Amino acid sequence: MTKKTDNKHAVKHHLHPFSDNAQLKKHGVRMMVKAKGIYVYDSEGNEIIDGMAGLWCVNIGYGQKKLAKIAEKQMEVLPFYNTFFKTTHPAVIRLSEKLVEITPNNFNHVFYTNSGSESIDTMIRMVRHYWSSVGQPNKKIIIGRWNGYHGSTLGGASLGGMKSMHEQGDLPIANIVHIDQPWYYGLADDNESEEEFGIRAANWLEEKILALGADKIAAFVGEPIQGAGGVIIPPTTYWPRIEEICKKYNILLVADEVICGYGRTGNWFGFETLGFTPDIFTTAKGLSSGYLPIGAVLVNDKVTEGLLAGGEFNHGFTYSGHPVAAAVAYENLNILDKKNIIEKVRTKTGPYLRKRWQETFSKFKYVADIRSEGLMCGFTLVKNRETRELFDDFGSTGLICRDIFFKNNLIFRACGDHMVAAPPLIISKKEIDNMLDIASACMREFEEMMDKKLKTDTDKAA
Repeated sequence: MTKKTDNKHAVKHHLHPFSDNAQLKKHGVRMMVKAKGIYVYDSEGNEIIDGMAGLWCVNIGYGQKKLAKIAEKQMEVLPFYNTFFKTTHPAVIRLSEKLVEITPNNFNHVFYTNSGSESIDTMIRMVRHYWSSVGQPNKKIIIGRWNGYHGSTLGGASLGGMKSMHEQGDLPIANIVHIDQPWYYGLADDNESEEEFGIRAANWLEEKILALGADKIAAFVGEPIQGAGGVIIPPTTYWPRIEEICKKYNILLVADEVICGYGRTGNWFGFETLGFTPDIFTTAKGLSSGYLPIGAVLVNDKVTEGLLAGGEFNHGFTYSGHPVAAAVAYENLNILDKKNIIEKVRTKTGPYLRKRWQETFSKFKYVADIRSEGLMCGFTLVKNRETRELFDDFGSTGLICRDIFFKNNLIFRACGDHMVAAPPLIISKKEIDNMLDIASACMREFEEMMDKKLKTDTDKAA
């Protein structure tokens, strides 16, 4: 059980992201002070299983001393130089070569950023510059999905389909529209198979294209599996049909691999697992396993040719291809590769987690739509599993459940009323068992709490 600490001084000056900072100032925060493997440790000495790999990013696990040594060595040799103005450095060259090596054929060029949000904003500018360069400047509209997540910059938050984010900052920006998400449990018709729903959901893209005009559409962008949207895994028919539609109407297909990339789904990239090939894909997070900020946008040969024809691309960041971040990312990819960590996820721990995930949560009456792919899994909290009735005020019940987990030293995440997990890729079967034993105890506590709450609500209504 977690020891109570306020740590109110920690929020005296720091405004935290995606937080009610007034509540943090009132109640304090939990201070993490060290980490090892799949565990983080707070200032009170509690050992906590990090079932979210930080923010979906610490793929290689905590405490990899080799990465610290690599960073130290690079700082001593060349702590910084930019990649503007006809300059480069060995670290970014090595990383670029490694990325091309692990990526399917036809992706031979990389543009560097510092985060997933920056990768998305870069992609938006890149896509529009591409169409202008090949003589079709009217192709500006980019289509995303409701409940998709693509970061929190102006472009990323606009392209994402989180309406609560759109309400802050007059979003979305111009020429970004959305279609619905491929959530079978929540959106399928009665008696509709997953395969049938996958085709119907994909066809929403074609309907939007026809409504707006294909000559105005630049790209469709989606996460292979929606992450912050609740680990929404589309039916197997969905992505192949999306790819077919994009080719039919000459629209670029963009995969947001910020969460799925670098092994999370059991392959290097999520589009390999889901069975499609994009024209561009954005990455970050697992590229360095979160050890240093770095992102990358990978571009196929067709798009690269168009971009080169357009002359100077007036875009970039001071830290694009930062030498220390690039050196650490390179070694991170080497470790994932040489230690066969991703293969282990695909053939061993991923299938094991899927089996245990289903066994663990299927026994709870407020749980439905139990799902998993690789080391990325989720379930939905429901008021009535038989009728598929969701709880009122979607998201408030998830926060109750999440806080119970956190109190018991297990980090899962609530995405609305979806509970999700994405542990470090180095997690063992024994650690999976331990994680899910704790999760089961947390769900029993949650179920007892909800039984009492619903009974109280019923009594009040009567």
